[in-house]
Amino acid sequence: QEKVTDSEEDELPEELRVAEEASESENEEEDEDSSSDGSVLSFEDVDDEENSEVNSEESSEESEDEEEHEEEEVEGVKVESRPVDAVDEYQEDTSDEEDIRNTVGNIPMHWYDEYKHIGYDWDAKQIVKPAKGDQLDDFLKRMEDPNFWKTVKDPQTGQNVVLSDEDIELIKRIAQQKIPDQQFEEFAPWVDWFTSEVEKMPIRNIPEHKRSFLPSKSEKRKISRYVHALKMGWMKTKEEQEKVKESGPKFYMLWESDNTKESMRRIHDHVSAPKRPLPGHAESYNPPPEYLFDKKEMREWKRLEKEPHKRKLHFIPQKFRSLREVPAYERYTHERFLRCLDLYLCPRAHRMKLTIEHEYLIPKLPSPRDLQPFPTHETLIYSGHSDIVRTISVEPRGEFIVTGSDDTSIKIWEISTARCIKTIQTKDIVRSVAWCPNGKLSIIAVASGQRLLLVNPETGDKLIIAKTDELLVDSPESDLLDPERLKTAVQWTEPEGFEHKTGLRIVINHFKQIKQVTWHGRGDYLASVMPDGAHRSVIIHQLSKRRSQFPFSKSKGTVECALFHPVKPLLFVATQKSIRMYDLVKQELMKKLVTNGNWISDMAVHPKGDNLIVSTYDKKILWFDLELSTKPYQTMRLHREAVRGVAFHRKYPLFASASDDLSVIVSHGMVYNDLLQNPLIVPLKKLETHEKVNDFGV
Repeated sequence: QEKVTDSEEDELPEELRVAEEASESENEEEDEDSSSDGSVLSFEDVDDEENSEVNSEESSEESEDEEEHEEEEVEGVKVESRPVDAVDEYQEDTSDEEDIRNTVGNIPMHWYDEYKHIGYDWDAKQIVKPAKGDQLDDFLKRMEDPNFWKTVKDPQTGQNVVLSDEDIELIKRIAQQKIPDQQFEEFAPWVDWFTSEVEKMPIRNIPEHKRSFLPSKSEKRKISRYVHALKMGWMKTKEEQEKVKESGPKFYMLWESDNTKESMRRIHDHVSAPKRPLPGHAESYNPPPEYLFDKKEMREWKRLEKEPHKRKLHFIPQKFRSLREVPAYERYTHERFLRCLDLYLCPRAHRMKLTIEHEYLIPKLPSPRDLQPFPTHETLIYSGHSDIVRTISVEPRGEFIVTGSDDTSIKIWEISTARCIKTIQTKDIVRSVAWCPNGKLSIIAVASGQRLLLVNPETGDKLIIAKTDELLVDSPESDLLDPERLKTAVQWTEPEGFEHKTGLRIVINHFKQIKQVTWHGRGDYLASVMPDGAHRSVIIHQLSKRRSQFPFSKSKGTVECALFHPVKPLLFVATQKSIRMYDLVKQELMKKLVTNGNWISDMAVHPKGDNLIVSTYDKKILWFDLELSTKPYQTMRLHREAVRGVAFHRKYPLFASASDDLSVIVSHGMVYNDLLQNPLIVPLKKLETHEKVNDFGV
């Protein structure tokens, strides 16, 4: 490494020159060794970019020199510090003084990008920028210089500064959010210099006299007199005296208006009289022409002479040229008297008015997008009947659908293609069809006039069709004799000839017209409803034994429909205004549901069996929670006309309602297993694609 030239030496600070002269005079050999050392830098040309390589011998000498000499950083340049003639630049330094390495102050340093220097030192000399190497030089320094990792650049002077071990340890402690001083004891025991206990230091320590423990009779009489004076109001406390002084003398305005609020004597919470309405254009002495009565309005005014409260105005508007021509009002004294009478006789009182916004009245329901899937569009149309379709039923597997119509026929359709597979003619109007819920049987119950037909549709699995025919052909033998009352009402017969070929297997003749037929969940029992049958309106038939029975001996009203519970042995029977739930095992009435409706049209049970929905002809849909109450949990008025039918979905939490307003409304009905959580009911979609036929809707 080369030594600093004379011209460059003049530009260095004075402290550095003193340190250099002292080091050269004492030992030139040690100066040469230190200048060749890689870790301790001597003065060199800052503009020179050439650096000598450091060999293994120099690195060993470097470790020895570091132990012998102390290093000192001055303005980013490493020098050897000697105790002899050393200048302590921090001798008169304080924490308030400015940084004297660069005297330019707090300015953006990029202003010196185009210059060779980066500012001025304390002696007004330029601080020359160090030489900048390329990326190859940086890489060589990184590989060869062992102090490269702890070398930082001073932003004030632009020089490279090598941090000492103490500085690195200080930086590490600050980065780890520790106290910078390593000798500081963070968890030292707390020294309580001042006690928090208040000590009582008596002036004298003489025991109390005996009379101090006995109550004074004179003081007792004095206190009793004070208490009596306070009660009677002769004596007032300091707070009451201050209130009297602040309020000052009270004067009451005898003729003050009713508008001002004044705390009147003996009247608490005085309510001011209501203001009279302001006069309008009709009460003006010169009203606009449109406010004057014409002949028609004048005749109406005279006609209501005996009923003046029905008049729009209590006077006839008149027009005058000036205010001087306006005469005195004849009814002035009478109206003022009536107003005073109203103010005197009509009591005024404060009433608490609840300010409830409409947002709080409407329940917060989830968005229909979050409740998908549900039907939204018309997909298929099953057309083929020549008259109105009264009833439909779906096969348990969901492959086929059966429909009954007023054209005395039932049709079996394939759901996915809307193709009619089979048509079976009956002798009367088909009012109800029901597919057997047991998947091992292929039976459709059809209510046609006074006959209940059990039909084998012969669709689906051929093995199931054959087993169904075997079950219906064999007539079981029974020793029990049916009573005459039952024989006259119900007769079991087997069709022959053409009817047997079409699929009819059993015909059950009734004594009245059948309105509805419904199956039990297992598929062995079915019930038929005859509204005109009085106490024999509901008949339960057992398919395996070919027997029928009357469950009721007395009539509770006109029966509209009946329904079996999907899980439990329960039977729901709906009359016009109520629903009764019977236990078939115990043969007793369990519960009576009150609908508050005029006429029940249909009902459906949730697949889990804990909830029931009922439709009425007075536009209502009622949701019953059977575990909660006998009254409706929720009443929905979604349709504009009579609701004729309701149904639950077998898998999804959906239910639908059909009405005479030609609409089908699909709603979300989620039932939770937690008994403390109420069902979630949200209307989702209104399907309006139907047409009216014979004044009937859907």
